[in-house]
Amino acid sequence: MKKIVLITFCGWLLLGAYSTKAQQVPASQIILAADTLRPEDTVVANEVIDEIVTKKTLPKQDKVQYFSQLTRYGFKNLFSKFAYNPKLPYSSQVNPYAESYMQDYLKNHGKSLVRMKDWGMPYFNLIDNIFAQYGLPRELKYLAVIESHLSTAATSWVGAGGPWQFMPYTARDYGLIVNASFDERRDYYKSTHAAARYLLTLYKQMNKDWLLVIAAYNGGPGRVYSAMKRSGSKDFWALQYYLPQESRNHVKKFIATHYIMEGMGGGAASPEFAQGFNTAAVGGTDPYAKKTTLSVAEMELAETQNVSGKYNSLIIAKNLSMDIASFNRYNPGFDQSLNENGQYELILPVDKMRLFLANKYQILNECVQYMLGDHDIPVNKTVYPAKYNRSSKKKSK
Repeated sequence: MKKIVLITFCGWLLLGAYSTKAQQVPASQIILAADTLRPEDTVVANEVIDEIVTKKTLPKQDKVQYFSQLTRYGFKNLFSKFAYNPKLPYSSQVNPYAESYMQDYLKNHGKSLVRMKDWGMPYFNLIDNIFAQYGLPRELKYLAVIESHLSTAATSWVGAGGPWQFMPYTARDYGLIVNASFDERRDYYKSTHAAARYLLTLYKQMNKDWLLVIAAYNGGPGRVYSAMKRSGSKDFWALQYYLPQESRNHVKKFIATHYIMEGMGGGAASPEFAQGFNTAAVGGTDPYAKKTTLSVAEMELAETQNVSGKYNSLIIAKNLSMDIASFNRYNPGFDQSLNENGQYELILPVDKMRLFLANKYQILNECVQYMLGDHDIPVNKTVYPAKYNRSSKKKSK
C-alpha cells in the first residue's frame, strides 16, 4: 500500500552501503519469474486481470484453474522451485537469498505468529476461499498478517485501515465504500475481494513477481519502478537494496511469516524456538488442515454427506444462516478440496444438514449463478469469529 516514507540521512547511507552488495549478485544466479512464462501465457493472464479489475467481477471459472497455474510462477524467486512443497523441508526449498532475512523476525515475532496459526484459522480459511476464486496463490494471505495482524480495527498513522490497510482512495478505486458513516475497508469479506483485485493489478505491473508485488503494496509501484531502473534488473534479489528500507523489510516480514506458518520453523530456528512449531503444542491446528478440529461431542451431533458439483462455501453458509468461520471449522479447505477432487465429505450440525438437504438444488443453482458472475456478492457480514456471549438473559417482571 502506498505509504509516506520518511527518507533520513541514515537511510541514504544504508542505501549506498547496500547498493554495492546488490551489484555483487551474479547474474547467472538470478532466475526471472517471467522467464518461465510463454508470451501467449502472459497475454492471457493480462486479459483476465484486466477483465477482473475493470468489471469488478469474479473471473470465469474456466479461466481460473489455468490462470492460477500462471500466478504460481510469481514465487519463483522465493523458492528454488516455483511452488512450496509441504512434504519437503522448508529450508531445502527456500531461495538462499531469503534465509538471512528470517532470523531477527523469528526471534521477535515467532511465538505470536505460532499462536496466530490457531486463532487466525477462520480468517485464513476465508481469505483462501476468496483468493482461490481469483486464481491467486494462497501464500498471499500472509500479507494481511504483516499489514494488520489480521485486525479489522488496524489504522496506520497515514490513514490506511482494515486488515488489508487500504488507503481511502485506493479502497474506492477497487469498489469499497469509504465515507464518514461507513467504511468497507473493515469488512473482511468485501475488503478481501478488493485486495484480490488490487494484487492482480500489481502482479501485472510488477513483472509477474509476487515479491515485487509485496514491495509495491508497501511503498507503491513508483518506488519499485525506480529500483528496477537504477539496478538494471527486474529481480527482487538484485534490486532490493535500491528500495526504501521499509519496503525491503516488508518483503522480509512476508518471507519470515510464510516460513513460520508453512515451514514449521525449518532448520533456521534455534532448537528451543523450534519446539514452538510442534503442531501438538498449538492444538494440532494448521491453516490448511484437511481434517476438522471438532470435539467428540460436536462430531456426535453432526452428520456427513458426500457432495459434488460447483458448491461454494459462502453461498452454503449464507443459506444455512451460518457464519463462515463456523462453516470452516466443520469443513476446512472446502472450496479448494472440492475444486481439486470434485467431491467433499460435508460435515454439518444435524439441523443444518437437514436444511442443506432440503434445499441443496436451490443452493447449487445459486452457487453456479454466483460462479458465472450473474449475481452480486452474497450478503454475509459475519465473516470473523463471533465472540461467545456469557451474559445471562434478563428476567421478565
